[in-house]
Amino acid sequence: MTESIDISAVPKEPAGSIGFPFTSRMRSVCEDMVSRLPQLAHIQMDRVAVSFCQTRKSVAHGLQASLTPMRFEGGERELLQDGQRWRVQKIRNVQNQEMLYLLNFYLPRFQDQPFGEKLVTILHELWHINPAFNGDLRRWPGRCYVHSASEKEYDAAMEALADAWLARNPPLGDFQFLQMSFADLQTMFGHVRGLRIPAPQMIRCG
Repeated sequence: MTESIDISAVPKEPAGSIGFPFTSRMRSVCEDMVSRLPQLAHIQMDRVAVSFCQTRKSVAHGLQASLTPMRFEGGERELLQDGQRWRVQKIRNVQNQEMLYLLNFYLPRFQDQPFGEKLVTILHELWHINPAFNGDLRRWPGRCYVHSASEKEYDAAMEALADAWLARNPPLGDFQFLQMSFADLQTMFGHVRGLRIPAPQMIRCG
C-alpha cells in the first residue's frame, strides 16, 4: 500500500472529452456555498477532495454522500488503538498539498434525489467539517457526536441553510444541473465523468 493517494495519478478522461464533469461542477457548488454562507466560512475547499462513486444498484434508498475525515479527534494524525498506532493514508492534490477531507457523492442515487434534498445532502456533509478545519469531524456532546441527539433537527437546520444560500442568489447556471436527474444528464451529455478517488486505508505505524 502506498503512503498516499496522488490525485494527479487518478485515471482521468482526456481533456476535451464529452460528458458532464460532475465532480468539478460539484466542487463549484460547494465553493459557492462556502463563500456565501458565513456558517461555512471556515472551510477551505482547496483542501477538500471531491469524488464520486458508482452505486451497484440504482435504488433510491442508501447512502447519498459521505465525508471522510483524514485525521482523528482533535486533528491528531495518529490513533492509538489496542496498543497499536494507526494513521489514514494521505490524499494529495496536483500541487502535492495534503487533503484534509474526502467528499464523495454516490451516483446515480444522489443525482436522482429531489432538488431540495440534494442541497440538504451537500450541506449535511459540509457541516460535518470541524470548525477548526483540522481534518476531524465536527463533534457534538454525548454519544451521538456526529449528528447531535436529533438527526431530524440536524437536517432541518440544513434545510434552513439551503434556503439561506438560495436567498443569496447564487448563479442559476452553476447549480441548474442539480435540478436534473442522472438520466437527464446522460441524455444531454452522453455520460457523467469526474474524479473517482479510492477510499483511503488505515495504515499501521511502525
